[in-house]
Amino acid sequence: MSNRRTFLKHSGLMVAASLLPFSSCLGNNRKEKLGVALVGLGYYSTDLLAPALQQTENCELRGIVTGSPEKIPVWQKRYGIKDANVYNYENMDQISNNPDIDVIYIVLPTGLHAEYAIKAAHTGKHVWCEKPMARTAEECQAIIDACNKNKVKLSIGYRMQHETNTQLISKWAKSKPYGEIEHVISEAGYNGGTINPWKLEKEMGGGAIYDMGVYAINAARYSTGMEPIAVTANRSTNRPEIFTEVDETTSFILEFPEGVRVDGKTSFGENLNNLQVTCKEGSYYLRPMQAYSGVSGRTSDGKILEPMRRNQQAKQMDDDALAILNNSKVLVPGMEGLKDIGIVEKINESALADGKRITF
Repeated sequence: MSNRRTFLKHSGLMVAASLLPFSSCLGNNRKEKLGVALVGLGYYSTDLLAPALQQTENCELRGIVTGSPEKIPVWQKRYGIKDANVYNYENMDQISNNPDIDVIYIVLPTGLHAEYAIKAAHTGKHVWCEKPMARTAEECQAIIDACNKNKVKLSIGYRMQHETNTQLISKWAKSKPYGEIEHVISEAGYNGGTINPWKLEKEMGGGAIYDMGVYAINAARYSTGMEPIAVTANRSTNRPEIFTEVDETTSFILEFPEGVRVDGKTSFGENLNNLQVTCKEGSYYLRPMQAYSGVSGRTSDGKILEPMRRNQQAKQMDDDALAILNNSKVLVPGMEGLKDIGIVEKINESALADGKRITF
């Protein structure tokens, strides 16, 4: 298994770039649109974030940070990115001098999030960090501290919290239109025949519980409006020859105050996409609950929860850009990511202790 050094080597980190950014600083005048630089040009940046940025109203793609020089001309041709807005992992600190770029979006493997989100914060630019926030709660706190120290905003890429039906479920956790919540089922996973190699590596933050489990964990929290008090968990695999370092499937039970229970599951071996909330006077569900589009559901009294038509990533980035432009609170701050990773750590602790009940 490769480690951080070999990952960066394979991504071309050691290839030095001679491109120099602008040297002027950001001004204090409000801008109409914010310039975003994507750090890491893998699948999520290439197929989802970059196209979504073309649909945003409050921000636009202006820069890239990559360790793969062969990708640079492709991105420049497709998106008109200036030479001065192209960086590698070694010189990305020079973004601090570039007035074109206001936000640095970390889209690297989870195990690299903390290192590069902290580097991004030290440039004085605002930081967007893809989910899961980091490998450990300690790393999450370090990112938060770096952003606070540099007085920049930090948003975590939980696109679902910007989706309209998800927001409705969150509101119902407080308003309780179907009575007190009693039980929740929260499941997220996919049957991955071919899995990105880094997602099989513990050091890189791989495993189903990190990649897909944070959807189920975050949904458990926003659908109940509470924080868990205890967890029991177990792991299983049908492919032990592949999953030697990380989990293929993790099932967990989260206990919440007032006797509320959440049965959760995440997997790289099963298609799971379900959030179901049972209340004292009715129930409702989202199926799918974390797809890139078509998130929809139904209530026990027949209400149809129609899917949001807008691109999720575009709405997420527009919302986060507005928080910067208006100097208002971000929808998904760093503490939200930290709380989920704290739960991930407790789930792993329980699973590795043969399902021992762990309290928070």
